[in-house]
This record gives sequence, C-alpha cells and structure tokens, in this order.
Amino acid sequence: MLEICLSQKKFREEIIALHKQGKGYKKIAKALNVPRNTAGSIVCKFKVEGTVATLPGRGRKKKLSAAATRFLRRQVVKNPRVTEKHLQQDLVATGTEVSVCTVRRILNTEGFHARTPRPTPLLTQKQRKKSRRQYAENHINKPPKFWNSVLWSDETKLELFGLMGQRYVWRKKNEAYTEKNTLPTVKHGGGSVMLWGCFAASGTGNLQHVEGTMDSVKYQDNDPKHTSKSTKVCFQKKKWKILEWPSQSPDLNPIENLWWDLKKAVAKRTPKNITELKAIAHEEWAQIPQERCQKLVSGYASRLQQVITAKGCLNNFETAVNSFKSLKVAFCVEFG
Repeated sequence: MLEICLSQKKFREEIIALHKQGKGYKKIAKALNVPRNTAGSIVCKFKVEGTVATLPGRGRKKKLSAAATRFLRRQVVKNPRVTEKHLQQDLVATGTEVSVCTVRRILNTEGFHARTPRPTPLLTQKQRKKSRRQYAENHINKPPKFWNSVLWSDETKLELFGLMGQRYVWRKKNEAYTEKNTLPTVKHGGGSVMLWGCFAASGTGNLQHVEGTMDSVKYQDNDPKHTSKSTKVCFQKKKWKILEWPSQSPDLNPIENLWWDLKKAVAKRTPKNITELKAIAHEEWAQIPQERCQKLVSGYASRLQQVITAKGCLNNFETAVNSFKSLKVAFCVEFG
C-alpha cells in the first residue's frame, strides 16, 4: 500500500514538473500516457492547494464526540455487565442520539467486545485475604527443591460425550441443522467416570477410577468428610505431610492444567463407550511428558505472585478455571 501511494505521488509530481516547464495539458497527457483531463485536474489542484499529496477526505462527521466516547469507555470499565441498550439510553439522557449499533461499533473500536463471562468459584472476603493470599505469602519464597517434593493430587470427571470447550462451525444461512454443522449430544452426557490422579515434577502418577459413591476412604482432600479419622491415620502411617490448602482455589493446583490436557486428548480420540473412555484416559494420562509436569511445578511461584498481586482473587490460569466445576478441595502431599 505504501509503494502504491509513493508511486502515485511521484506520478503527480512528474505532471507538475512538466507543467512548470511550460507544457500544456495535451503534451503532458501524451508524454505520460494519461488522459488529458487527469493531467488538468492534478495541475488545477496544485494551483489551489499548493501540493500534490492526498488531502484528508471530508467524509461524514463522527456521531460521537471524543467526550462521549470517553464516557462509554468509563461506563464499561466501571460495570462490564452494562448492556448496549442501557449505554444508549445514558447517551440520550446527555443529549446524544445514537443507535445501539453505533454504541457497539464505538466500543469495538475502543477494544471492548461482548464475551461470555468465564465461570469462577465464588470467593468470600475471608477466603481471598486470610486463606488464599496468606497461603501465597507463606509459600512464595519456598525453594524449587520444596516444590519438587510435592505430590499434587485431585479428582475430575470425564463425560463420554462431554462438550470440550466452545466449538464453532463455518456454515451458511439456513444450514444450522445440516448434519455436518451439528454437534450430537445425549442426555446426561452419555455416562461418565470419576478419576483420581496425582503428579509431581518427576511426572504423572497412577490414575485411579473411582467406583460407586465417593467417601472418605476413596476420596481424600480438605472437605470435612475427607478429613476423617481414617484419612488422617492413613497419612500418619505413610508419614506424609499435608500441605495447607485454601478452599475454592483451582488456580493454585497445577494438576488442573493436566486435567484439561487430558480432557482435550481424550476428546480427540472420540471414545464410543465407557470402557473405551477409561482405557483412553489411562493411556493419555501416562503419555503426558515429564517436561510438562516439571514446567508446571517450576512456574508455581509465578502463580503465587499473581494471587498476591490480585489481593487473593483468582489469577489468570484459564485451564484451571475451566475445570473448577468438578473441583472440590484438593490435597497435596509433601514427601520428606
């Protein structure tokens, strides 16, 4: 585009140069192989404007002033859930008549786009400050050797036909229900399996399939029923130290990233029944590279720093948040 603009400017300058040499429109047109009217219009513009550069077009004036645009920006920053209709009504109240489409277009040009809000666990003030933030501050300076000795553990649910994130198709109008453009579903996900797994910096551990109702013998974490006497006795016998853990904190457990990796890998292989789902889950879990596990553990300090910076709020670990619905409160074991 820049080359085209430069060539056009150079072409116009040649016309003006011939004009200054005393040549008429006809001779200029013949020398440069352009219509006589083109040469004449360029020369006339030069006489009036004193330049051959392309001048800013007049165009239609903006419907919103700079002040009105700033007003919209402030409103959505203050309240991201405000609707376009309400914003339009606010502008009308200030004497600016615009359509909802104009409001949307202006917000888009300012970098704001309507998106579905991500679901996250509800955090109380106490959980943010006295639990999550305190946990992060207590562990931010732990050496890499400490985190390399931690066994991260949690449970997750895999659905046979569970939807793995948002999916899109390219289609034409009135082709929404063409078979290739649809996503087949079944009631209740077509069945599911509950899995319990663990990993450390050295790699993934065993993946266990949980049969029947979860109780304190099968499921061990910080939930009241999971901190039963039998669970504590089990830990004492194995001489495991339990890492203190803040509730409602999927972003603090890096195994959530591995669960997301597992679910994507299983979905790609499209298991047809529960038996295949179990087998594929175990295969894919075992194939997760050790480097992936080490990277998650090595970057754990950065998660803690984000929690401190966010004053205890959830940090921006998307895969963890995507998995929070199946999260209870995981436990992590430190091996001495």
